[in-house]
Amino acid sequence: MGFDTTTLLGKISDRSVHVGVIGLGYVGLPLALTFVENARVRVTGFDVDQHKIDAIERGETYIMHFAAARLRAALALKLLDATSNFERLREPDALLIAVPTPLTPQREPDMTYVEGTAREISKCLRKGQMVILESTTYPGTTDELLRSVLERSGLKCGTDFLLAFSPEREDPGNKHYSTAKIPKIVGGVDAASTEVAAALYSVALDKVVTVSSARAAEATKLTENIFRAVNVALVNELKVIYEKMGIDIWDVLDAASTKPFGFMRFNPGPGLGGHCIPLDPFYLTWKAREYGISTRFIELAGEINVSMPRYVIEKLRDALNERKMPLNGSKVLIIGLAYKKDIDDPRESPAFELIELLLEHKAVVAYHDPHIPTAPAMRSWPELPPMKSVCLSSESLLRFDAVVIATDHTAVDWELVSRQAALVIDTRGVYRTPAPNIVKA
Repeated sequence: MGFDTTTLLGKISDRSVHVGVIGLGYVGLPLALTFVENARVRVTGFDVDQHKIDAIERGETYIMHFAAARLRAALALKLLDATSNFERLREPDALLIAVPTPLTPQREPDMTYVEGTAREISKCLRKGQMVILESTTYPGTTDELLRSVLERSGLKCGTDFLLAFSPEREDPGNKHYSTAKIPKIVGGVDAASTEVAAALYSVALDKVVTVSSARAAEATKLTENIFRAVNVALVNELKVIYEKMGIDIWDVLDAASTKPFGFMRFNPGPGLGGHCIPLDPFYLTWKAREYGISTRFIELAGEINVSMPRYVIEKLRDALNERKMPLNGSKVLIIGLAYKKDIDDPRESPAFELIELLLEHKAVVAYHDPHIPTAPAMRSWPELPPMKSVCLSSESLLRFDAVVIATDHTAVDWELVSRQAALVIDTRGVYRTPAPNIVKA
């Protein structure tokens, strides 16, 4: 006998459903608040980081683009609470998992956080609950890995509990597309799971799109980000080619963007950053090997994007050599630690690899980021020394031999940088007018 969806659908319909969100970072926290704000349902957030729990209880935000007023309003409604006590996982009717899915040093999927979360859920799983994975991953994670761990509870998927995948589609700092406005993809391991998961998200989000399976939902997310990774690789390769030809890639992209059809703009940069694009293609290439398939196109794009930080350092070294200065011993300022402009999210930012490469070349490195006062410890670069953002002023810029623009934050005084810096390596197209001290990379 299959799962009887009547009770759970009834709770969703009358808004008595209790939602649990596991992982209160850039995905989980906005998701939790969206359910409170738009559906007026009770939400319990779970996280292993007690600092996040304490901040939420105080109504304080730890994400720059996330307004603390939203937290305080949800707390005032008495519909939001947060805890690091995972024994409470039995309380919610639906558990939404939004934990990291990084890569190992060998560029294979690291499912530590997903498996660990699944084990915690399996200890508390009760009949009638629904579990939904939001973390980006390879096709088969939900109905193979997650299902098998959850069934260690003695309960059976499809009979005792429901299971689905619904990929997060957050774009931190995007003022036009909030969590509620981005269409939500939903795919369950069976028809009942798809139906209930779609109903749940529909009470809080503007549009829900169902697909045939959890695997199709997992593949949808990978396809979106592989598309971006491949196209970024293309413009990065064009950047290198056109530079040799004396052609400005930014001039070309501006012109190509005037075509109203058949062209979609992607910008080059110092390397890929963020929690999705640098990682997701490798999830599919890893899974494809199980089927004996070589993902040559995707891997080539990965090679190009991964090579960009070294390309930037080569351009810096060449520019210093022209000024009869070695990179060894030069004082270099990196502007921007965040992986993209106007946010405080440093995950997988190419700025960290630039710093690591500069240190390998014995350069003296500092950084400035108006949104990240202290460089956090990073999984991918655990051995980088502790650093704090330096003040950006006429006097401080004169102390550096070169400035490397890794992130083009709006808050930075770019006119000051171009006027005072001896050498600027521009990886983001900040400066369109040629100048003797500006080198595009």
